[in-house]
Amino acid sequence: MIDSPGLPVLTSKKALRIAVGAMFFMAGLSFSSWASRIATVQQTMGLSDAGLGAVLFSLPVGLMCSLPFSGWIITKIGSKKLLISALVLYALALVCLGMAQNTFQLIICLVCFGFCSNAVNISVNTQAVITEELYKKPILASFHGLWSLAGFAGAGIGTFMIAKGIAPFHHFLLMLVVIIIGVIAAARYLKDDKVASSGPVFVMPDHSLIKLGVIAFCSMICEGAMFDWSVIYFKKVVLAPTALVGIGFTTFMFTMAGGRFVADWFAHRYGLKRTLQVSGSLTATGLLIAVAFPYVYTAMAGFLLVGAGVSSVVPMVYSAAGKSKTMQPGVALAAVSTIGFMGFLVGPPIIGFIAGIATLRASFVLIAAMGISVVVVSTKARI
Repeated sequence: MIDSPGLPVLTSKKALRIAVGAMFFMAGLSFSSWASRIATVQQTMGLSDAGLGAVLFSLPVGLMCSLPFSGWIITKIGSKKLLISALVLYALALVCLGMAQNTFQLIICLVCFGFCSNAVNISVNTQAVITEELYKKPILASFHGLWSLAGFAGAGIGTFMIAKGIAPFHHFLLMLVVIIIGVIAAARYLKDDKVASSGPVFVMPDHSLIKLGVIAFCSMICEGAMFDWSVIYFKKVVLAPTALVGIGFTTFMFTMAGGRFVADWFAHRYGLKRTLQVSGSLTATGLLIAVAFPYVYTAMAGFLLVGAGVSSVVPMVYSAAGKSKTMQPGVALAAVSTIGFMGFLVGPPIIGFIAGIATLRASFVLIAAMGISVVVVSTKARI
């Protein structure tokens, strides 16, 4: 039951699902708004590619700093209050990015942006786990699908803003207004899950949670590689025409977003373990196709399979972690996120290192091995 002062009592769990979905969408909108204007910020500040890469590392630094804090604070105030406050601060940090006048200010703002991003991530996924428990079937992947759809929306809005010559600050200010309105509308329907003194906050993750973290780690290496290297792969290995160098990333994003709306149905019918096994197999197969046949259409087909493969892994792992019997949902999610996100951090640099001493194709074979690892670990895990 969802109760709100001054409003009729809603007995439908649908209201909670819509509210949580809206929060996922707004979180994705905030991140994609920043991503769509990175090139503008680079040009405005006169940053080289190497300089931009160094500055952008501030975002994961903020995210990693947030992990222990988010796992602790969520047990004190609950995921509802953390999500509401963190999402508003996330949007405010976005506006601050648009106000940054020099590299130092940009770095500080990116650390704050990453910090808020992870707090939103853990709290919104905790709300999603609570909602999933009410439905008694997998629905968490569809929430992540809404985040991906927001990525497309944010990219489209950013393209429009760039075409009209609108400065990032005014663009981000508009997003802040939209997000605040959305938070006000959805907040009343979120579930208040504060648990007073329900055991220790910091406990060592059990074996099952560590395996879930390893699965997320392997998949997020693949995901990070596609985000950072897919365009370069099409440019340097596939030798695609200039107009098509981004088509690989587009196809990857398309199936990643679409796959998240199918993953819940698949997991409900065939189970979590089979879903993860299929996901890892698709990822590995797609990457090997792109390596073995480095041509535009075959590489596109491979990247389509990779997007479908990585689409469901993180949502499924989060869903399983949220059902932990040894840790509170928010703390369990923070533990798995810590292990998983390390893959997102170390993957792209490792690919660059291997590409430097061998070839980019060779580095993509390593990424394919990570897909195979998802299959192996999920087969052995008790999930």
